[in-house]
Amino acid sequence: MSAATRSVLPPQGIGQYCNRDVAVTERERSIRDAARLMRNHHVGDLVVVERFEGEVIPVGIVTDRDLVVEVLAEEVGVDEVTVGDVMSAEPALAREEDDLWETLLRMQSWGVRRLPVVSASGELQGIITVDDLLELFTEYMHDLVKVVTRERERELVRRGSK
Repeated sequence: MSAATRSVLPPQGIGQYCNRDVAVTERERSIRDAARLMRNHHVGDLVVVERFEGEVIPVGIVTDRDLVVEVLAEEVGVDEVTVGDVMSAEPALAREEDDLWETLLRMQSWGVRRLPVVSASGELQGIITVDDLLELFTEYMHDLVKVVTRERERELVRRGSK
């Protein structure tokens, strides 16, 4: 992305745009209960957290794909396996102050579609998905198109609509 295009993106951190309603779970939860929690919240992932000194700290993430690939495909008992057994530990994280571009690059480098968003102290603040970023980038690209269109209109007016 060029510097000019990047400069059109909002200066606010990703914390401004993340979804603050995050479905969370603990390592000890059974896979069956995790799947039910995903269904009840209509999400494809759960952020695995630990509570430490009053803060909620993300320590992993488990996705619907993890449930299929690690549990169902292996024909493992869904009541015997816990979230901690199949979660991705030490997940890639976005900081609230990260910009959209940094967040996209982090997703790309880690090969993930979702990032828990944390405060400076590491406390869970929200989650941002590739779908969220696509929506935001689309809005800002639309704004760029408006700039080009407006510039063209101004030039036509200045030249007398030749």
